[in-house]
Amino acid sequence: MPAVVVSGSGENQEFEGRITVYVIVCVIIAAFGGLMFGYDIGISGGVTSMDDFLKKFFPAVFEKKHHALENNYCKYDNQFLQLFTSCLYLAALIASFVASKVCSKYGRKLTMQIASIFFIIGVILTAGGINIEMIIFGRIFLGFGVGFANQAVPLFLSEIAPPNLRGALNISFQLFITIGILVSNLINYLTTNVHPHGWRISLGIAGVPALMLCLGSILICETPTSLIERHKVEEGRKVLRKIRGVENVDDEFDSIIHACEMAKQVKDPFRKLMKPVSRPQLVISICLQIFQQFTGINAIMFYAPVLFQTVGFGNDAALLSSVITGLVNVFSTVVSIYVVDRAGRRILLLEACVQMFISQVIIGIILFKELKTTGDNLSKGEAIFVVILVCTFVMGFAWSWGPLGWLIPSEIFPLETRSAGFAFAVSTNMLFTFIIGQAFLSMLCQMQAGIFFFFAAWVIIMGAFTWFLLPETKGVPVDAMVDKVWKQHWFWRSFMIEDDRPDVKVV
Repeated sequence: MPAVVVSGSGENQEFEGRITVYVIVCVIIAAFGGLMFGYDIGISGGVTSMDDFLKKFFPAVFEKKHHALENNYCKYDNQFLQLFTSCLYLAALIASFVASKVCSKYGRKLTMQIASIFFIIGVILTAGGINIEMIIFGRIFLGFGVGFANQAVPLFLSEIAPPNLRGALNISFQLFITIGILVSNLINYLTTNVHPHGWRISLGIAGVPALMLCLGSILICETPTSLIERHKVEEGRKVLRKIRGVENVDDEFDSIIHACEMAKQVKDPFRKLMKPVSRPQLVISICLQIFQQFTGINAIMFYAPVLFQTVGFGNDAALLSSVITGLVNVFSTVVSIYVVDRAGRRILLLEACVQMFISQVIIGIILFKELKTTGDNLSKGEAIFVVILVCTFVMGFAWSWGPLGWLIPSEIFPLETRSAGFAFAVSTNMLFTFIIGQAFLSMLCQMQAGIFFFFAAWVIIMGAFTWFLLPETKGVPVDAMVDKVWKQHWFWRSFMIEDDRPDVKVV
């Protein structure tokens, strides 16, 4: 399938090339970084609801959970329990800036290999944990892995994909995140009654995708852009021929050379990001990450078993309900892969805002009216209806704000600020994931059903931002964004006055 080159004069030219088996293999292997991330997201909620785990590390929470008169909304409100979940994301935030430098200087492939090593160390510490300090340190190492993987994988996927399939291939990262969440939910469901070490099995199985990423990253190629950027020009040409499946790649090669030459002129990409010409990409990337977290999705995915126990399910039933939402998450992401390069980014984001808003509001109303702070939980029918609404919410998120929150930042920055800009996106995501992860159970305790209205209000803000400030990037080559997107947008074009790029071909 040919990719499209766009020149500054507006002329279009088709590059020769097709999707090769090798590219598909590279995409699958790289996306295992997403699988590891998803597994880490999903596993913590199930493990923190297991009695054996709570008795060993959080006895106060265990006692509170089984206290008959305890507030339904506050059963799991414990800062150290939340720290077990959220410290991973604080570590990922810090690691993402180091990963940005590594990604630029040593390439996307090595960055993924380093991520896999961090993952393996983290798995050993958490699964073998004998005290709370050990498991928290393990989660921190997992966070370092997340920071490196989330920096390298989306860039890798965007740079090896042709423009007309960039969205679908990049969303494979998010697809593997959802598969990781689903697998973790299944593992938790199977190990919850394995006493007393079911939680160790759940945490230890994370080593499987970590090893697959470690071994698989040896087999994949570096991206042509990264090779040429690091002065390995002929190797870059060779890899470009390999991933495109044709010998004649001169036009695409020349345009990558041009993009790299422009990138060399920027000695300090982080400083360039602070200039007005980089404002549209930076603001949109940061806002997308903030909005992604304030949909409330990670609060639900982290603590789905806890949430379902709160509304009345037993431990096994709560974990099974999490498996159901995990399946919805995976299949909805597959929908996004099919639709994103056909319908575009904006329509998916806007439709999902409506769907998520309705779901959140109805959940909030049901819990506000029916779930009291003490005493009985919801009836079985009401609890099942809440699960259906959660699935509806997850469905909307999974084909929009989930994958596009990673896709759009990876495709809108020019090469000279791409790695640095994406580092800001990753670190913002991790910061607000940490904030939500650390605060959600306390917010649930204090705000009770109002927490769902809180997230619904954010969905309205997200919809307005998308409608007015987020341009469509479907089918636009990565390095043609300035001319084809930003200079055409009613608001962002005023920031492009400093851009003095010559009128030449770009990828």
